[in-house]
Amino acid sequence: MRSIWNGAISFGLVSIPIKLVNATENHSIHFRQIHLTDGGRIRYRKVCELDEEEVSGGEIGKAYEDADGTMIPITDEDLAQLPLPTAKTIEIVAFVPADEIDPLQMDAAYYLSANGVPAAKPYTLLREALKRSNKVAVAKYALRGRERLGMLRVVDDVIAMHGLLWPDEIRAPEGVAPDSDVTVRDAELDLADALMDTLGEVDMDSLHDDYREAVEELIAAKASGEAVQPSESKDSGGGKVIDLIAALESSVRAAKKSRGEGEGEAESEEDMADVHPIKKKTQQKSTQQKSTPQKSTPKSTGTKKSTASTPKKATQKKTTSKSTSSASSSKGSSSANSANSAKKQTSSGSRSTTKKTAAPRKRASA
Repeated sequence: MRSIWNGAISFGLVSIPIKLVNATENHSIHFRQIHLTDGGRIRYRKVCELDEEEVSGGEIGKAYEDADGTMIPITDEDLAQLPLPTAKTIEIVAFVPADEIDPLQMDAAYYLSANGVPAAKPYTLLREALKRSNKVAVAKYALRGRERLGMLRVVDDVIAMHGLLWPDEIRAPEGVAPDSDVTVRDAELDLADALMDTLGEVDMDSLHDDYREAVEELIAAKASGEAVQPSESKDSGGGKVIDLIAALESSVRAAKKSRGEGEGEAESEEDMADVHPIKKKTQQKSTQQKSTPQKSTPKSTGTKKSTASTPKKATQKKTTSKSTSSASSSKGSSSANSANSAKKQTSSGSRSTTKKTAAPRKRASA
């Protein structure tokens, strides 16, 4: 990797020659501006406002614009004469616990590489001292014409430096928090904790930029002349007033489903809910069926009395008594009932015929 700055780490009386290397890189896709009519590229040219002529980089200098618009030229020689002890030195000023550094101050990150063989021993000494103390080093350094604040820490076997913003560069969060007082219930906190536990941890190396990949696919498709199919955008539900409890419960279920958890538990709970009531009902029905044969006897006698007038009803009640009584008692009672009903049916039939024949005789005598 190419170094962007050469200097030394000032560690008390120890000086460690180092090279500064970028620890991060930007993978964003950059676009050019073009003329929509003919596709020509739009370029920015540096033109002097006074003579309206384009100037090269060697003709351009620095100046400070005063409040009244006056330009005060500042040359590189002027800046070089300023007392700047950190111009070529990363000066360590303190060692503090890492949690004392506000993450809001974090800026660009760099790797510090030992510059030459003599730098290996003091470099390793500083690295191991940082490891054993579990602390980070706060340092000052100068880069690109200004003094900066930095934090040194160990990453694997390398000393890394994070650029830090100065404390007065951090804005106070005034007017950012909600204006009204909001009360959070314990049930909502419990669901939020459950969602946090369900989501769990993540392998940071598995995260990637989905949007950048989509842009790369779009560029490849347009370059090859393929038709670009619009992708369906998911509704994030922004701007909707929702039930917080319901949203948290749905989020927990969705998180469990995405991780393949909770499916077996849900099935077992459904089985328990379906099976137990059915068993209780079948037990009640079985007990009722066992107790009904004792009451079947008086019902059968009632059917005997009613067979003279309505033989069809007697057969219907006889079939119901068969279904409720046991096998042994139903056979005996059904045979007795059938014999008695047959006798009554013949006797009633003979009586009805005699009555029918007697009626014409009375009319004839009359």
